[in-house]
Order: sequence, then C-alpha cells, then structure tokens
Amino acid sequence: MHSHAGHSHAHKTGRVLQVSLAVTIVYVLLLVVAGIRSHSLALLSEAGHNLSDFLALLLSLVAVYLEGRPPSVTKTYGYRRAGVLAALVNALSLVVVSFFIFYEAFQRIKHPEHVRAGVMIVVAAAGVVMNGMIVFMLWRSGRHGHDVNLRSALLHEVGDTLSTAAVIVGGLIIFLTGQYWIDAALSFGIGALILWSSFGIVRETLNILLEGTPRGMSLEAVQSEMLKVKGVSDVHDLHLWSIGSENHALSAHVKIADMATSESDSILREINQKLGRGFGIHHTTLQLEHVICETAHSCVIAVREEEQEPNHAGSSRHDHAH
Repeated sequence: MHSHAGHSHAHKTGRVLQVSLAVTIVYVLLLVVAGIRSHSLALLSEAGHNLSDFLALLLSLVAVYLEGRPPSVTKTYGYRRAGVLAALVNALSLVVVSFFIFYEAFQRIKHPEHVRAGVMIVVAAAGVVMNGMIVFMLWRSGRHGHDVNLRSALLHEVGDTLSTAAVIVGGLIIFLTGQYWIDAALSFGIGALILWSSFGIVRETLNILLEGTPRGMSLEAVQSEMLKVKGVSDVHDLHLWSIGSENHALSAHVKIADMATSESDSILREINQKLGRGFGIHHTTLQLEHVICETAHSCVIAVREEEQEPNHAGSSRHDHAH
C-alpha cells in the first residue's frame, strides 16, 4: 500500500536529486578547467570526487524511481532493494576514486608542480557554496536518516563540502608560504576522507543484501518485546531482515496458550502493534503454536502474514492454514 503522501515525498526527493545533478555537472566542468589552468592536483581530485558524486546522484535518482514501482508476480517485494544496490555501487565507486587520488598525489609528491593558489581558492569557495546547498536540500528531503540510498548520496556531498573547504585552506597556505607540496598533501587527505565515508555504506548495504539484522536493531530486544504480550509463552525461529533500507520484515514461531484460532487474533494484533510502534517492523509472518502440543504438526494453529503500512488505517492480512 502506498499513500499519496509517500508518492509526493518521492517526487520531492526526485526533484532535489535532479537539481543537484545539474549543479554538480556544471561544477565538475569548472573544476577540470580550473585544475588544468592552475596545475592543481587538489582541484582535479575534487573534479574526480564530484564526478563520482554526479554518478551517485544519478544512481540515487534511478533508484528512487524504481523503488516507487509496485510489486508484480515476478517481483513480489517490488524494487525496494534498488536503492540498496545503488548505494553499494556508489560506495564502491568512491573506493576506486580514492585510490586513484592516492596514486596521483604520490606522483605529485615526487614531482611537485607550480600551483596557482588564487584560482584554487576562488573555485573551491564556489564549490563550498554549491555542495553546501546540495547537502541542505538532501537533508531537507527528510528521508536521509533511514534511506541508505539517500544517505550515501548525502555522504558524498558532505565529503565534497569538507574536502573543498580544505582546498581553500590549502590554497591560502600555498599563497602565503609558496610550499607547493601542500597541494599533494591535501589530495591525500581528500582521498582518505572519501575512503572513510564509503566503508560505512558498503558495510550496511552488504548487511541488507545478506539479510542481516537491520542496523540499530537487536534480535534479543525484539524477542523480549514479543514475550511481553499476554498469552505468549515462547518465541523461537525468529528471523529479522530488511527488504529495503526502510522496510523491515520478521518471521517467527510464537507459542501461545491452548485456545481457539479466533481467540488468538488479539495476540496477533498486539504483537504487530508492538513491532510496528517499537521497531518500525510492518511486515510480519507469525506461526502460532499451542503450548500443550506434542508434535510440530499438531501445534500449528495458523500461519498468518500481516503487513501494515505505517500511518495508515488500512492493512492487508492473509491467513494460511497448515
């Protein structure tokens, strides 16, 4: 189920990414021209960094479009992992860019070149304004905190803003001291910043793709909360994973007192309410078992899959008898 508000939010995010793409590609061209004219490896490194940002934003835009597509008979969860894949590609591209910068900086350390510090400072100052504006727009979109796709794009831009600000400082030092090796040293720092920012995204995206426990969640805490429901005596075979960076799913066997199936409905509702409100888990598959049964087959009351969209009154429920 998708709300009009959700579609509006995705449309707003798409518009922010489109504007960011246009501004970024213009700045990349400016950096290349300025870097060549000033003989500044730091500016050319920034051009490479911003080009990777352009690709990152483009991937994020494509992912936002794909994530909005409805499920089908062949893609029963829809395309919710498109954003996760985009984030992984973005992060890996950053790793490649950082090592390229390290190589070029090492070459520049061995063979320093005269750098026009004034051009460095002016162009980098324009970059701080541009990247700061993009960071602000992505932050205002409101989804960056939970959406790994947008968070990877935001990390790209934050890294750009900081590294560009460092170029300004480096340009001032070169202008005052005439020490051109500072340009290469700055490039090493920019590369290290890029590399550091990419590792967290790679780790999180791989965790989602490998269906690990979602970031910030504890399996023990979820189990403990389910056991607080009156009538639940045990929870086992508990599995918790992410379909996408904002969509979490859970399956479990829940042992309850001996009662009719109709009476167990209130237990199901309370478990799902606790999972939704406390952990943001709105897709659950729960198998209820009688506490007094001797075999697994006689224990099964029902297998129920209940999916609830947050902040919506409607929900879909599918009951399957075993």
